[in-house]
Amino acid sequence: MPKKTLPRIVAVAPGKKPMTLRVRWDRGDESLVNLSGVIATFRVYEPLRRSPELFRQARVGEHGTDILWTDDIDMSADTLWRLAQEQSGVTLSADAFREWRARHAYTLDTAAEALGISRRMVAYYEQGKKPIPRVVALATKALGTG
Repeated sequence: MPKKTLPRIVAVAPGKKPMTLRVRWDRGDESLVNLSGVIATFRVYEPLRRSPELFRQARVGEHGTDILWTDDIDMSADTLWRLAQEQSGVTLSADAFREWRARHAYTLDTAAEALGISRRMVAYYEQGKKPIPRVVALATKALGTG
């Protein structure tokens, strides 16, 4: 099986909104990545929650494989790439999610039950109000896309 090579980070800058970063990749494309969910979830990022100034100090790590804030706080390029893909709808667009639900004649409730998520999240995903996580996109494939 061929080795999958994820892109490396060339540059990083704070976005206009809080907890967002503009990431430029070695393939020439650029992503705006919202890190608020990750930063709110993990204890290691607690200093970033307290200090917007520290968050704005993000810099590219050695070889472009991560970004760093301090010696103790970093985030891998893999994580940033996955978040960028999810947030841009690459894993599954809201339209594709809505079509999947309609094809299977799922109500909001039955789709939520099948995916193991809340009814509200199903509504958010198909309205495009929340990015569809990779795990949900994979679950729709496992439950049948055709």
